[in-house]
Amino acid sequence: MSNILEISGIEKKYPGVVANRDVSLIVREGTIHAIIGENGAGKSTLMKTLYGLIRPDAGTIKVFGDEVTLKSPQDAIALGIGMVHQHFKLADNATVLENVILGSEPSRFGFIIKYDEAREKLLEIAKTYQLDIDPDERLSNLGVGERQRVEIAKVLYRGAKILILDEPTAVLVPQEVSELFANLRELVKKGLTVLFISHKLDEVLSISDEITVMRQGTTVASLTPAGTTKKMLAELMVGGELPKPIAGHQVVSEKSFLSLKGASYTRHDGREILHNLDLEVHGGEIVGLAGVEGNGQSELIELVMGLLQANVGSVEVLGLDASNTLTRDIRNAGVAYIPQDRQRDGVLMFAPLWENRILGHQFASPMAKGIWVDKHAAIEDSNRVVEEFDVRTPGVNVLVSALSGGNQQKFIVGRELSGDPKLIIAAQPTRGVDVGAQAIIWDHLMRARSRGAAILLISADLEELFSLSDRLAVIYSGSIVSILDPAKTTPEDLGLAMTGANN
Repeated sequence: MSNILEISGIEKKYPGVVANRDVSLIVREGTIHAIIGENGAGKSTLMKTLYGLIRPDAGTIKVFGDEVTLKSPQDAIALGIGMVHQHFKLADNATVLENVILGSEPSRFGFIIKYDEAREKLLEIAKTYQLDIDPDERLSNLGVGERQRVEIAKVLYRGAKILILDEPTAVLVPQEVSELFANLRELVKKGLTVLFISHKLDEVLSISDEITVMRQGTTVASLTPAGTTKKMLAELMVGGELPKPIAGHQVVSEKSFLSLKGASYTRHDGREILHNLDLEVHGGEIVGLAGVEGNGQSELIELVMGLLQANVGSVEVLGLDASNTLTRDIRNAGVAYIPQDRQRDGVLMFAPLWENRILGHQFASPMAKGIWVDKHAAIEDSNRVVEEFDVRTPGVNVLVSALSGGNQQKFIVGRELSGDPKLIIAAQPTRGVDVGAQAIIWDHLMRARSRGAAILLISADLEELFSLSDRLAVIYSGSIVSILDPAKTTPEDLGLAMTGANN
């Protein structure tokens, strides 16, 4: 089996940060090669280098045995390298076919798109690689797993022979993961090569032919799944043993800290997003909210935070009517909010860490001194967050945009768990973080529960839901359809409930 990709001595430096140093990697043709590592280990920089998004300071890249220079994604695509990003690049108001050919439309006379030719090519790709997609279906009607197949078809349409998949299972339920893995095995059976970037070590061991571990910007190990354990991979990633979460004691309060009764929400266009939703979270417990994304989770969070108003029913947060209370007052009552989209809702990307520390807390101690922000206190407390949550940064004056996504997430979680909040809305708290960071975040959430906080955990990670939740609430089509005991429920059963199979 020949080498399809050879990377040697790749270096990339930014001011104050060495992103890649002496990275070397060999990928064999027709294999699934996993690349794992902590947040900030250099995986994203390496993948961006391979896709032509950034240029390395030193080192060589060989594709099919020839040394290449990748100046742009167009260069990568021309060489047969395609990338499926974690956040899909698709247009909801277009069809599958229109999304697949966008930017690569076959045309006559330069302006008449040959849709029949494109459809025939797409159908052949779908048949060859067993991708179940309908060219004429509108994207807005598709689930997450179906959208991912469209993204894969999109890069195959452009002639990709090497597929880079960035956290491909982050938002999939177990059944969709199984379907994806079946598709990937079909791809490699046909001679394609897959680079699989993931933090889910069980999946890495299940799907990969070879595994490369990165740590602190460089490659530290290459191994095969045979004889390798999840614990071994985790310790290679972090350079030692993982911290062990402390469960602590649990005393559940009789009082609800969060209560939704018959809550319904209808958008301005008349579409009902939430319908007759009932949910309670008591002090001292973690309630996990499970559901395929797009079933009303975002709107539920916005109701709780006072950003939307229920049309029917009630939403009570720490004794306040959330529909008639300012978000600022809800926060000041003791509500912490870890948003599901950290870059859109959690941070100011081009502001330093210490300024991001005060977001949502600018009127409270220790951030405020009268009507003024106490910069010294903000810097001091930012340093505390950095230390407690192991945020990898040269300092708190660094712009948030200079940190990896996982380190941004750790900083947000550290900020929100400061001050012992009474109610924590934790939406995807460990999405895109490594196993070491996951253990730290889980530990802090468990400690908050032991202190008596109520936690609503919204997560697409079933391992996280089962590991942390005292009760599981399943949301489907805007309603709570099941309340389950994690100890008596299997991931497969939960996956079926999430997809509405039990309704």
